[in-house]
Amino acid sequence: MKIWLDGGLQDMESARVSVFDHGLTVGDGIFETVKAVEGRPFALTRHLDRLVRSARGLGLPAPDLDEVRRACVAVLDANPMPLGRLRITYTGGYGPLGSDRGEHGPTLLVALGESTRRPDSTAVITVPWTRNERGALTGLKTTSYAENVVALARAREQGASEALFANTVGQLCEGTGSNVFVVLDGEIHTPPVASGCLAGITRALAVEWTGARETDLPLDVLERADEVFLTSTLRDVQGVHRVDGRQLPGAPGPVTAKAMRVFEERAGNDLDP
Repeated sequence: MKIWLDGGLQDMESARVSVFDHGLTVGDGIFETVKAVEGRPFALTRHLDRLVRSARGLGLPAPDLDEVRRACVAVLDANPMPLGRLRITYTGGYGPLGSDRGEHGPTLLVALGESTRRPDSTAVITVPWTRNERGALTGLKTTSYAENVVALARAREQGASEALFANTVGQLCEGTGSNVFVVLDGEIHTPPVASGCLAGITRALAVEWTGARETDLPLDVLERADEVFLTSTLRDVQGVHRVDGRQLPGAPGPVTAKAMRVFEERAGNDLDP
């Protein structure tokens, strides 16, 4: 397996990042996960635009997008596979053992892992912890994912593949690595970015392609929604058949199934929408 590090391809087994890299010591970094189908990345331009926004929000130097694109192409060419998870990681680089950054410049790492198509529906749980819609990192895709690790572990313990959060005012927000949509009286709704959720790439495309409305929703909407579905880079659009103890028989329901078809068709016609 080949990865991109320090400006070129390296063998995964021998590639090394400093133990003093700020991404490791304090989680000072950002990332993007890009779906790759038969060696071709999906929506790469949108992902790179968000990478730049995240870098700006975290105060990191703007990434060299020409290098990032070269790295993505090189890694995809070096590791052919039908469906892959292309991961772009960009950190504060070598730094001191504290929150202050060093002056050595950022680290860019691009790697690829094999993936499989997701099931048409899944189970989710809600968790008691909240997203802070006014936090310094809100809306940024940072490597500070420990909170998500804890929540996802709880979901796995309960036979689910995702955990859903409310924000500090009790509104439905997002999953650990997905955005959430609900169907009410035949209409699709999803929390607005102001709720504190990440502005997901798949979320934005789903809103654009299905006409979903951005709506402030209480967390308990999950107890009465006709249908629930998730969106993310590797899920695309995925129905939900259980929320906590509530079963949603027949998932994916008709509205979700149509959204899945529309997304698959539109994404298949344009790899960089």
